[in-house]
Amino acid sequence: MMARSFLKAWFPRLLVLLLSLPLVVARAATPGFLVDADWLAERIDDPNLVVLEVRYYPHRYFTVGHIPGAVQVQRFADLGKNDALPIMKFPAREVFQDTLRRWGVNDDSTVVIYDDSLTALASRVYFLLDLYGFDMSRVKILNGGTLEWTAFNELRKRAEQPRPRGNVTLKPAPADRLVDWVDVYRWVVAERRSDVVLVDARPNAMYRGERIQHSIQGGHIPGAINVVSLAGVDGRSQKWRSMTDLAQLYAAVPKDKTVITYCHDGFRSTLAWLQLKALGYQDVRVYDGGWSDWDRTLTLPVVKGDEPFDADFAL
Repeated sequence: MMARSFLKAWFPRLLVLLLSLPLVVARAATPGFLVDADWLAERIDDPNLVVLEVRYYPHRYFTVGHIPGAVQVQRFADLGKNDALPIMKFPAREVFQDTLRRWGVNDDSTVVIYDDSLTALASRVYFLLDLYGFDMSRVKILNGGTLEWTAFNELRKRAEQPRPRGNVTLKPAPADRLVDWVDVYRWVVAERRSDVVLVDARPNAMYRGERIQHSIQGGHIPGAINVVSLAGVDGRSQKWRSMTDLAQLYAAVPKDKTVITYCHDGFRSTLAWLQLKALGYQDVRVYDGGWSDWDRTLTLPVVKGDEPFDADFAL
């Protein structure tokens, strides 16, 4: 009798809980910074909204078209350290602040970033905003990019009127957010620190040294493991895969370690950083300059093949 009374009292509550689980899972499956085209379309006329387009081929802002009102971001000229080698090191705070002001960004702006490259390009803008202390609750990425927008909305080819100059004020970057080649060499190659994991976010063929593109050498930094960040985004829909899929993608990366990501020039590495942060990793850093920086020295060690270390470094 007691068991029947217990079931009678708790069954309705249990039923409500079970029915609500799919909704909870669905919400957890997508990070809060990802928005869809409907979300953006509802806010497109908000004067406080700044939409940033960063395409792989920037001229397509005009030839293919852009979301109405979007500001063109030129991924090399606007997002790199133009007076350094390699040029895609991250720009200084003052330089990026001036760029944001030119785009019309204020401290209270809502910023939406989109690209046509699986969010790898958008992730670099997001990373820079976070690096320099912008209010990240006000920053979104259009999940699916141009493909998502054009499903039910049109692009515009004509140039946009420049926005009024913004007044955003950025903060100094935290000292532990970026690393350079010396840090990587000391911690990973020379000292073999067990609390540091180096992640090469490039395609497998680049990691193995079979494909050399925009580089002098092929291969990877000794000790790096290969996790292809672009594999965390569906190539057909341009949308992020579920958090479950991302967790499986990064299963070899412990959460209690310092994680350093790198790629060729700092787009896929910031995507890896963003994916790891979305998964709850706490200490994630980016190698400023990545393979372009390591490769161009011609003297730092390089490993080819599937393993983090070759025979010389395995001993």
